[in-house]
Amino acid sequence: MNSTRKIIHIDMDAFFAAVEQRDFPQYRNKPIIVGGTPHSRGVVATCSYEARKYGVHSAMPSAHAYRLCPQAIFVKPRFDAYQEASLAIRKIFADYTDLFEPLSLDEAYLDVSNASLHQGSATLIAKAIKAAIKRETQLIASAGVSYNKFLAKIASDINKPDGLYLITPEQGETFVEQLPVEKFHGIGKATSIKMHSLGIKTGKDLKELPLEMLQHYFGKAGLHYYSISRGIDNRPVNNYRIRKSVGVEITFQQDIKARQDVIAQLQDLMEKALSKVTEKQLVAHTLTVKIKYHDFVQITRSRTLPQTITAAAAIPAILEDLLKNTDIGRRNVRLLGITLSSLESKSGQAHFRQMDLFSDY
Repeated sequence: MNSTRKIIHIDMDAFFAAVEQRDFPQYRNKPIIVGGTPHSRGVVATCSYEARKYGVHSAMPSAHAYRLCPQAIFVKPRFDAYQEASLAIRKIFADYTDLFEPLSLDEAYLDVSNASLHQGSATLIAKAIKAAIKRETQLIASAGVSYNKFLAKIASDINKPDGLYLITPEQGETFVEQLPVEKFHGIGKATSIKMHSLGIKTGKDLKELPLEMLQHYFGKAGLHYYSISRGIDNRPVNNYRIRKSVGVEITFQQDIKARQDVIAQLQDLMEKALSKVTEKQLVAHTLTVKIKYHDFVQITRSRTLPQTITAAAAIPAILEDLLKNTDIGRRNVRLLGITLSSLESKSGQAHFRQMDLFSDY
C-alpha cells in the first residue's frame, strides 16, 4: 500500500442547480430541477438540495420528479454557463497542483503529495481550495482527502453539502470493512444485488473472499474488489485523459416505429457523434447503437472495426446490419442513441490508413 500519497477529490454540490441559483436570485432557497420539462420525456440532470428533500434525484424522469415535487422550478440546462464555471474551478486547482484529473464538469481528483503550500497538509489544501471556489465562483464544493482515489471519492460524499472529510492510512482498511458494498464507488446496482445474493453486504464480507473466488464471480473486476476491500487503490491521478467514449442520444416526444425513420434518426445521431469526435482530435473504432422501446426495455448492438470511423458514406449498411435480430419495425421506440468508443488521439493514428466508414460494404 502506498500510504505516502495525498489525494483530494473535489465534488461540486448540486453543480448545475447551484449555478442557476447563483445566476438567478429568484431561484435561491427554492427547489430547482435542471433537465427536461415536467410534461416531457426528459430526465433530471441535477436538482437543488431543496428538491432532494422530496426524493428527487438525477436521472429520474422529469414527470416523476414533478409528481414528487410539483412546486419545483424546472430549468433547461445552460451548458455554456456550467462550462465557464468549471473552467474557473480548474484554474483554482492549478494554483495548488499541476496533477489534477477532471472526471466531469463538476468533479476532479488532485494529487497534492508533493505540494508545499500549507505545510504540505492535504486537509488544509482542500480547505483552501473550497474557500477559493466559494470566493471566486460563489459555488460550494465538498472535498474528500485520503491516500488513494477510492477512499478520497467516498470521503467527499460523507458530509455533503459543503463537506470536508479525511480518511487516514491508519483508518482506511477499517473504514472500508464497515462500508456497505452499495456505497463503494464503481459498484452499481446490479453488482451490489449479485454481491448480496452471495452474502457480501459489507467491505468486511468482501475482504473475506479469496481472490480466486472474486475473479470467478466478477471476472477482471475481482482483483479491483480484492484490493479496495483492503483499502488499496494504486491508480494514479492522470492529468491528461483521453475520453473513453462520445455519445449522443434522443428521446422522442412521440414514439417512432417505421424502420426507415429509425435509420434516419440514427444517421443524424451518427453525424453528430462523428462531429464531436473530430472536434476533440480523436478517432473511433467502435460503434454502439442504443435502443429503448416504448416499454423501457433497452438493448445495445455494437461493432468494432479494424479501420477508424472517419466518414459517414456507408452508415446505412452497417446500421441495417446492427439492427438485425431486433424488434425495429415491429415495436415502438422511445429513445435512440449512438456511442463511438475505442477512441485514440488522431495524431497517434498517423500510421494507419484512413479508410471510409465500413468500406467493406
